[in-house]
Amino acid sequence: TAGQRCTTTRRLVLHESVHDEVVDRLCKAYGTIPVGDPLDAGTLLGPLHSQAAVDAYEEGIRELKSQGSTILCGGKRIDRPGFYVEPTLALSAHDAPVVHREIFAPILHILKFKTLDEAIAINNEVAQGLSSSLFTQSHKNIFKWLSSQGSDCGIINVNIPTSGAEIGGAFGGEKET
Repeated sequence: TAGQRCTTTRRLVLHESVHDEVVDRLCKAYGTIPVGDPLDAGTLLGPLHSQAAVDAYEEGIRELKSQGSTILCGGKRIDRPGFYVEPTLALSAHDAPVVHREIFAPILHILKFKTLDEAIAINNEVAQGLSSSLFTQSHKNIFKWLSSQGSDCGIINVNIPTSGAEIGGAFGGEKET
């Protein structure tokens, strides 16, 4: 979906104990993503839908840089016909304004946390509240994530991605979603 789906993961909040390993593995994986015609079987990332979407992507990249984020990979338009951009990973501050804005492009903000309460606060500090997910082996963390003290999203997932579960049925969010 090239980040254009409303439930696409745009913020990856990683515990400090796994942060560096996950970032390293993601950078390697992002470098192998086949970008191209979505009708080709080998394509994983197709184009954005319009020049306006490319402009929003490029503005988002400029904002990331000006707000102190580090672009780990991607961050550029691909020189070919159509609206193709590179999938982008960025180390960002959780409170950077660009992190709180929906760009609807393949930009993943990587954030770090120490405690579950801190992760919940990061999750809940944005104006949108459609979908969230927690990956854990702790039942205690699962119950807190699902409780009124946890995620404030309309779709709350555990050990599955933020998108996909809503297909085929009505769904809704919270806050400005």
